[in-house]
Amino acid sequence: MARQIFKRRSLGVLLVSAAAVLLLQSGATWAQGKTSAEAANLKGPDRQQRLIEGAKKEGELMIYTSIPVDDMQVLSMAFEKKYGIKVKVWRAGSENVLQRTLTEASANRFEVDLIETNGPEMESLHREKMLQAVASPYLVDLIAPALLPHREWVGTRLNIFAMAYNTNLVKKEDLPKSYQDLLNPKWKGKLGVEAEDLDWFAGVIGELGEAKGLKLFRDIVATNGLSVRKGHTLLTNLVVSGEVPMSLTVYNYKAEQLKNKGAPIEWFVIPPAIARPNGSGVLRRAPHPYAAVLFYDFMLSDAQPILLKRDYVPTSKKVETSLNKMQIKFIDPKVILDEKEKWRVLYEEIITKQAK
Repeated sequence: MARQIFKRRSLGVLLVSAAAVLLLQSGATWAQGKTSAEAANLKGPDRQQRLIEGAKKEGELMIYTSIPVDDMQVLSMAFEKKYGIKVKVWRAGSENVLQRTLTEASANRFEVDLIETNGPEMESLHREKMLQAVASPYLVDLIAPALLPHREWVGTRLNIFAMAYNTNLVKKEDLPKSYQDLLNPKWKGKLGVEAEDLDWFAGVIGELGEAKGLKLFRDIVATNGLSVRKGHTLLTNLVVSGEVPMSLTVYNYKAEQLKNKGAPIEWFVIPPAIARPNGSGVLRRAPHPYAAVLFYDFMLSDAQPILLKRDYVPTSKKVETSLNKMQIKFIDPKVILDEKEKWRVLYEEIITKQAK
């Protein structure tokens, strides 16, 4: 009798467990089947309230980003404080952010809600039909280079490629005023560059003229050498330590952050500054679409002065910054994607393979 009761109870547990699994599977299928279009296309005076209500029901969102951890933490905390929505973050380099997003999608896994990373990677996600255009009222506040015709991602900040130097090792009066000045033998063994700055290279060569520019960089490398390092943050820290007295490519915000903390570093540009819009995009299959759109709006509004305070260059015209008045050449992410192989080969041939 006891055995029969035990068997019936065991069978009951199995049936309940099986039902729970089916319920979870059906819920997962439903979550993966819905799109972000409804939340993204909300309009009208109650738009904000409807987004907040929907986001609170969802309770959280997942962001994949290449923004440095400390900066992303400040943005996440500000959003959580305002809306009470938990922000989960996975941070990696822009190439890894793109790869993970595409790999998960190919496996029919939809865990990420919003991507915040470099322009070319965002444009790749657009081409893969991964992103959802958002009818945000804050789009009208942005500078023109931040707005792509398809509107499936939008520039939230500018990465300005800058030169940076260790102020203990390099005198301000000795700084180059043109790329031609880098041929001076005084720069021998003192120059560094980031390992994958194809877009910067393409922008500079475009300004110099392709034949003239390529020859100039071949001559610079042959005459004075270049130390090639992977990662802009690493390279900026190497300038601070003095291992690389001057770098041709750092992100201006990171040099400014370290300078403001007392590090012996300063940055400058040889006009025009080469700048790349980096931005945000909501996934079409976001599991938390209302929270994703709410964060998207947040990045275009409340986050803009936060970014400025952390030495980024925001894209909102409502945020005053002298850097927005700088002579800038904007990198077109579409062109970089279409010509990536050409510039990869040239960069490898002229810079990375010849580095000293």
